Amino acid sequence: TVVEQHLGNGSSLSCPVSEIVLGEKAELDHVIVQEEDPSSHHVAVRQARLAGGSRYSAQAISLGAALARTDIGVVLDGEGAEASLDGLYLVDGSQQADTHLTMRHDAAHCTSHQLYRGILGGKAKAVFNGRIIVDQDSQKTDANQSNRNLLLSDDTVVNSNPQLEIFADDVRCTHGSTVGQLDEEAVFYLRSRGIGRDEAIQVLTHAFASEILDRIPVVELRERLEVVIAERLASMAGSG
Repeated sequence: TVVEQHLGNGSSLSCPVSEIVLGEKAELDHVIVQEEDPSSHHVAVRQARLAGGSRYSAQAISLGAALARTDIGVVLDGEGAEASLDGLYLVDGSQQADTHLTMRHDAAHCTSHQLYRGILGGKAKAVFNGRIIVDQDSQKTDANQSNRNLLLSDDTVVNSNPQLEIFADDVRCTHGSTVGQLDEEAVFYLRSRGIGRDEAIQVLTHAFASEILDRIPVVELRERLEVVIAERLASMAGSG
């Protein structure tokens, strides 16, 4: 298990690069937390190559920086390899969070899962470019990708572009993207139980984020992030 945290104060430029190589049947749980100063810029690259029977699980949480961009490339290079990539980005004000992800299936009987969620307030922006490539000999591939975005303001912008490139004929691949605001009926239901509007929004947005947080394997880190995100959502609740 590797926990990677990016912290900082004041204006800065951070350009971390991670290169991950998993041998046969190796397993890695990787948690990446970005909490840099709101005036900083964070431009990251993460590359991973998986041998047969190996497993790579990653949860990326992006909370800080004026611009946070991550380019991710994962290659499933051996039969039976498995990759699971989850991400959560919270952006407010004029922040922007970009994710560019390519998952390449280069071997048969491999599995990949991608689940990315974003919560946006103020005039924030987000970009998600997710691509799954299944090569011709990668039969029995099982791959899915989902990007869901929750808008707390009418001034936010999301560009979500899920892509599939399939050259094999015996595969199961799905992808999807949603961009929308909170269900007003759900907000009304909570308000009818005596909960204020801002608190109701916090409850619903926290539930939206929890699916990603619950996958973090390090209990202490998960509990700390739940507190940090709850405080962040409280400040974002009135942005719409």
